[in-house]
Amino acid sequence: MVQFTYYGHACFLLDDGKYKVLCDPFLTGNPKATVKLEDVEADFILITHAHGDHLGDAPEIADRTGAGLVGIPEVLGLCDERVPGLKQHPMNLGGSLTLPFGKVRMTLAQHSSGVPGGIACGYVIYMGGLKIYFAGDTALFSDMQLIGKKDDLDYAILPVGDNYTMGLEDAAMAAQLLNARHIIPVHYNTWPIINQDVRHYKEITEAMTRAEVHIVEPGGTWEMQA
Repeated sequence: MVQFTYYGHACFLLDDGKYKVLCDPFLTGNPKATVKLEDVEADFILITHAHGDHLGDAPEIADRTGAGLVGIPEVLGLCDERVPGLKQHPMNLGGSLTLPFGKVRMTLAQHSSGVPGGIACGYVIYMGGLKIYFAGDTALFSDMQLIGKKDDLDYAILPVGDNYTMGLEDAAMAAQLLNARHIIPVHYNTWPIINQDVRHYKEITEAMTRAEVHIVEPGGTWEMQA
């Protein structure tokens, strides 16, 4: 079992009872954030790309907690510019990395990166006996089907806000391609431009896929089970 805690926007924590994995820790300046950067704990921090609403406070949190940073080399280079000497685990698309809690595999994302020479990415996170896909910021793309074929996904954490990422309909199609058992929508309602009726997303996705959609409010938790 893994506990999912949603901190708002695209930031969340996965906790298997021993290790804490923090993803895209945009807290400072996040109007939906439910925790301050000085209060969050992490053993590892996964970064999908360098836009401020995803890279966020990653270097400062890693400096305080000793967490290892995982990401594309160019993104980790930005972290080193802000706080030199942090623990880093650079990766690139298609690569896998074994960590104390399990493993992460870096996947393609169709999105700009926020740093010259860099690329956006997602992750499949193997933790607590579960396979959890975090898409990061992305458009719908057909190779999502390959991600679902390679790993029988228990959870997919997908952006649904539109404008900068997939909207509701494309994110429902993404759930169909991925064939995950459970979906958690993120990256919506932080600002008016990405406001969405997430309950409508739940309705259309559950109607066209095998997935159960779990709406987790900022500050809320969900016990992830197979």
